[in-house]
Amino acid sequence: MNISGNTSGIGIGNRIRNSPAGPTGLAALLTVVAVCAGDAVATTFPFGHHRRSVNDLGNQFLPFHARLWDLLHGRADGGLLLNWQSGWGTSFLPDLGTYLTSPFAPLVALAPRADLAYALYAITVLKTAAAAAAMAFLLPRLQPVTGKRVLWWAPGVLGAAYGLCGWAILEAVYNPMWMDGLIAFPLLCLVGVWVREGRRPLLGPLVVVVCWTANFYTAYMATLGAALVLIVTAPRWRVILRGALTVLLGVGLATPVLVPVFLGTRYAYPGVVRDFAPAGGADLAARLMPATYGFSTPALFVFTAVPVLAASLLFRRRWLWPAVVTGVALSFQFGPTHLVWHVFATPNGSPYRQTFVLAGVLVIAAWAAVADGPPDRRALLGGVAVVGVLALGALGSGEATPWGWALFAAGLAVVLVRHRRLALPLLAAVLVAQAAATTAWGDKERLRRLDDYPAWSAADTRWYEALDRADGWPAYRVDSGRPQTTGNEPMMLGGQGGAYYSSLTPDVLTRTMAALGVGWTSRGRNLQSLDNPVTDALFAVGARLRDGDLVRTATPPAPLVTLRPPGPPPVYGPSPFRNQELLLGARVYEPPTPSGACRVGTEVFFWSPDYTGPASLGDRTVKLRGQLLKWRAALVSLGVQKVPGLKPRVPAKGELACLDHTRLRAAVTTLRASAPPVVDVTSTGFHATLRPGTTGTLVLSAPRIPGWHCDGRSAESYGGLVAAPVTSDQREVTCTFRPPGLRLGLAAAGASLLALAGWVLWGRRRYSS
Repeated sequence: MNISGNTSGIGIGNRIRNSPAGPTGLAALLTVVAVCAGDAVATTFPFGHHRRSVNDLGNQFLPFHARLWDLLHGRADGGLLLNWQSGWGTSFLPDLGTYLTSPFAPLVALAPRADLAYALYAITVLKTAAAAAAMAFLLPRLQPVTGKRVLWWAPGVLGAAYGLCGWAILEAVYNPMWMDGLIAFPLLCLVGVWVREGRRPLLGPLVVVVCWTANFYTAYMATLGAALVLIVTAPRWRVILRGALTVLLGVGLATPVLVPVFLGTRYAYPGVVRDFAPAGGADLAARLMPATYGFSTPALFVFTAVPVLAASLLFRRRWLWPAVVTGVALSFQFGPTHLVWHVFATPNGSPYRQTFVLAGVLVIAAWAAVADGPPDRRALLGGVAVVGVLALGALGSGEATPWGWALFAAGLAVVLVRHRRLALPLLAAVLVAQAAATTAWGDKERLRRLDDYPAWSAADTRWYEALDRADGWPAYRVDSGRPQTTGNEPMMLGGQGGAYYSSLTPDVLTRTMAALGVGWTSRGRNLQSLDNPVTDALFAVGARLRDGDLVRTATPPAPLVTLRPPGPPPVYGPSPFRNQELLLGARVYEPPTPSGACRVGTEVFFWSPDYTGPASLGDRTVKLRGQLLKWRAALVSLGVQKVPGLKPRVPAKGELACLDHTRLRAAVTTLRASAPPVVDVTSTGFHATLRPGTTGTLVLSAPRIPGWHCDGRSAESYGGLVAAPVTSDQREVTCTFRPPGLRLGLAAAGASLLALAGWVLWGRRRYSS
């Protein structure tokens, strides 16, 4: 690969350092062209009819950006701390810090709400380009050009190779918050350069805080990688200590977001505990090539010229960077270091989420191979041989593809081109071809292997407008109902429903709703809307979508805040029907007759959480999906009993109950009569004015998640809901929600800010003296 020109090394070095627009612009351009070309070839949204919203992109991230859009436009119920729209009222700051604190996220506000999928795609491509540009900007500063005749575009091509690594275009492309980690790695390495040179003590921690706030999970991995790069490039203990202090100050400034997120994970419903199993050698070799995809293997692909250049160092007797690359790669396969990379917990999904760090280290090694002079033909041939031998290991894998082999071979061949004028066009063409093919292959394979979700449609617009017209919050809730398009449909369509899906779904919410008969997926973290008259009454649902039609609930619901008589709170048992009655405070279900049929006029309900299959009454059939613990089938209505003695056709393993709507209306009337006459709901809680002489327990129909306080004390729980005891001398009750850890985070950030100011002032005084 000829990257030489006729300008002296010093001149080119100054050109690269003083005019970064050329390499960074080239890196961004190549990245955008490759990603968009790959999606266009695959006819994937927005360039074709194939869906792009797969897995959590459509199920979580797009709905969360819809809520951000609503917040930025002043149309959301709740605020930054409390989300009234989902899960009957959940903590929002941990979700914000996990999914939405990227500096790029607010750009969704510039698009129409119906076009959020287009906006999120544009942001994802922009992030990829930004990562490529950041790497191109970093490389000449991490190791300045010292060799002769290094062309200006070399950092641009290598930066694009980083932005187009397999991890970025296969894994992070549908997890857009991970893209911030892709950007963070070169930025944090740049902070390391400043630390090494003793410059910019204020800007360094500020870059750290932006990276850690944008996405703490991948920023943690990027920080580990940047620390390794700093140790390799400046192995002096004073520099390392200064770098550690810089990171600590930056992380400290981010604690108002980080601490609530950490505690949010602590209070979340437990996910799946997995044991790490390293990938096989053949599959690892296959993932080095373009146009491969595997959910449980690392996306190791980087433009083929990159590993060739890194390997060429071996034939110039330069061992350090090849050793670093090898060490990072091996750490992915070893259980203890795998845990270190993943914050000491094996993730539920892909176990190789740190692969972008390896791509970054490889690109840095490739730059080290050219910055002090281009490799000679012997070294390049040696690099080609090493990478070729590694690739031969893929012959035993089923993940390698014919297109991948062909493009891989083209990548090996283009490295050996010596003609200076052909080098850039050929390298750029093969880079774009490899990345575009990998993008297209990933688009195809994700649709084949993962769940997908439709784009916003005219029907969604009608439902969104219908829910908006019916909205009566806070007098009553409206629920986007069943069936759901996504796990977070209330954020997409509006209303204040019970459905909710997050990595931070509260434990108390899942357990409370499971006791009441809810259905779920994702092992309890994706709660579905429960279409049931009793829970609608309990949670103040006045209207809901049912099969695409807006319907008013048969029984007017109880208000959002109700009063329960003095006595102990309900203790749930195994039956969701009895649990609903305990929370309601009245008997409204009756058992079927000995023959197995319900009384005429009652509504027949069936519950079998582990059952998958049909259940029917007369000509009405519903389908249940249960496979505990992954899926839980919801309690369902089989319709009103109209014919005496007609028995439902249901499996023996389950429970039948018959709902008497007259009793339900009477119970709700009692709750409405005793409720506080005035309730003011805010974005962080409520204030209730009580009737004189009121005694008992005030209950808010929202889950009692940690962070609720009533009149200065921690809120109590009444069947999993927020509760506050009241005495006859009270005239009002105020309950507010503050995410756990917010005060601690603010205090830590304040201390970090003072420490940073002191450090900067000390440094300036020392410099001036």
